[in-house]
Amino acid sequence: MKRSLLLASCLSAACALPLFAADEAAPTPVKPYLVEQGDTSIDIARLSPSSKQVTAEPEGTALVMSIAPGGEEYPGIHIKPANPPWDASAFGYIEAKLTNLGTKPTLCNLRVDGQTVAGEWGSNTEGTSIKPGESGKVKVYFGYAYGNKPSTKISPDNIAKIVLFCTKSGVEQKIRIDSIEAGGKAGDKPPVKPENVRVKPPGGVILGKGVAPKDTEMEGKEGAQVSLNGEQIEMTFPAGQSPKWVSIKPEIGRWDLREAYGVKVEFVNTGADPVNLRIKVNSNGGPTDVATVAPVAPGESAVVELPFEPAVPWLGIKDATKTSWDGQKGTGTKFTSDSASSVTFSVAPADYKQTISVKTIVAGELSPRPIPDWLGKRPPVDGDWVLTFEENFDSNTLDLKKWNVYTENYWDKRSHFSKDNVVLENGEAKLRYEKKTGFHNDDPSRKQTDYATGFLDTYGKWVQRYGYFEARMKLTKGPGMWPAFWLMPDRGLAEGPQWKRAYTGNGAMEFDIMEHLGRWGRYRFNIAMHWDGYDKNHQQTGSQTIYYQPDKDGYITAGLLWLPGEAVIYINGKEAARWETPRISNVASDIMFTNVTGGWDNNGIDDAMMPDDFVIDYVRAWQRKDLASDADGYKLPPGVEPGLAAPTSATP
Repeated sequence: MKRSLLLASCLSAACALPLFAADEAAPTPVKPYLVEQGDTSIDIARLSPSSKQVTAEPEGTALVMSIAPGGEEYPGIHIKPANPPWDASAFGYIEAKLTNLGTKPTLCNLRVDGQTVAGEWGSNTEGTSIKPGESGKVKVYFGYAYGNKPSTKISPDNIAKIVLFCTKSGVEQKIRIDSIEAGGKAGDKPPVKPENVRVKPPGGVILGKGVAPKDTEMEGKEGAQVSLNGEQIEMTFPAGQSPKWVSIKPEIGRWDLREAYGVKVEFVNTGADPVNLRIKVNSNGGPTDVATVAPVAPGESAVVELPFEPAVPWLGIKDATKTSWDGQKGTGTKFTSDSASSVTFSVAPADYKQTISVKTIVAGELSPRPIPDWLGKRPPVDGDWVLTFEENFDSNTLDLKKWNVYTENYWDKRSHFSKDNVVLENGEAKLRYEKKTGFHNDDPSRKQTDYATGFLDTYGKWVQRYGYFEARMKLTKGPGMWPAFWLMPDRGLAEGPQWKRAYTGNGAMEFDIMEHLGRWGRYRFNIAMHWDGYDKNHQQTGSQTIYYQPDKDGYITAGLLWLPGEAVIYINGKEAARWETPRISNVASDIMFTNVTGGWDNNGIDDAMMPDDFVIDYVRAWQRKDLASDADGYKLPPGVEPGLAAPTSATP
């Protein structure tokens, strides 16, 4: 969770879909924005390159954008109205016509920025890939983004600017912007693509309990045969060593399995010989692991449980110092539970025919995952460890020697922080997000918003470099929510203002131990590391597809083992991610908990599901004795009374 540039991390993946053919007829009437009505040429004063890598030269009524190779992640041109804002309320979308004058395929993106219907800043973005010498179009419908999916509702009558940008490249990119126009009718929606349709199986049931697929939803490959017998699916796999499989898919689009941790399949061996069944679920992002059971004897039944969580945790690229979200090959998963395309069945090759009858396929929770005894009691690895921080929230009042409840809200402009939204009850702290008008930090001189939330961090009061950090939590339930448990650098008061103290360059790093987006459903979250600031030098790595099953009481326990050159994240006592590189932070950091809305891949909030609590049961940290330093520990200056915000001076 960065303090800025929240949209950038998802653009290269989300915008890679070609949206419209280059020969599509332009709708009429239109309203031009590159050359505004009444002008005969482009007004250069309205153009602003994103960096020195980018130059722009008019070519008649077109504009040639040249991007030199360099480090900027998303270089491009910002185009502003001569008399802001633009009013496109009579239209349904904005469209750019582009030509690739370069030598390599280029991913071109169109972003429309402006005020949302809620009165906040927002944007809608789409993109298309254009081959050298070819032309293409990219069209942004108001309120849709990243493949025409519902998104922030931009007010068409209040458009502040239009941005045309590409992605970082090692060669020069040259794009001619032939036109930018508003078109269509007010309220127009993008055409529905079948692959964008999402089908949520009632109760997670894909087969059985009154649910059966149609013939068109079943397919056998390489000689495998499949048929429906009542509510059961009969499968036959011929003898031989070559792979054979059967796929079950939705009638249209993809299954939405966000309310599931995995898939459970019950089947019976209807053949004359043992069967070793294998199952996986495919998705837009990639497949799950393959799940199997020991060979099942003829006439016997068995249940296969397939978790979305991978068997091999995500491993970051070893010794990497630059952005990479791929991880090492064969580690982690890229499965996306909101876009499951099929369930695939296969068997271990054999010299005999194998037949099975599948009775049920259900997506949901699986058998309870084991919780190790050490969880909450000590770090997960051996060593001479000392408990250095413990908060169980057993008191009715917050310990202000540890915690702040006031700071700037860098992430969610619709909400304000209030001490009343840090609720202490039943031995837990609840960061409560609710619709409640008030002032930021409960200060009448600050901005007033219609939503309130709670915040906790130890900035300026307690920090530690290295160690093991753990918290037990219950996540929010509503869409659009963005709770997180993370660490940020804090170099102390002597370093100066916050931007210097918390700078993630010069050896420091942001650790996102658990970062959940409500759109993903309760079983998936993000882990990440960010370093070298949040501008053009920003670097990041991690995984957006970390799956877990809550413990028997509905909690997730997330931990970070932070050692020199190594960061390991544990979920409910199981390793989920590991990264080894000399670039791991060596700067003391504070603990943070935020419960805001938004993020890079989220949906809108639902007032009906509020208040929505991010529950924190406990927070603990340990330090290994040989790693302890003067940088660690409580930092409240002598004589300074602890307050609701971090201290700003070392003197009383």
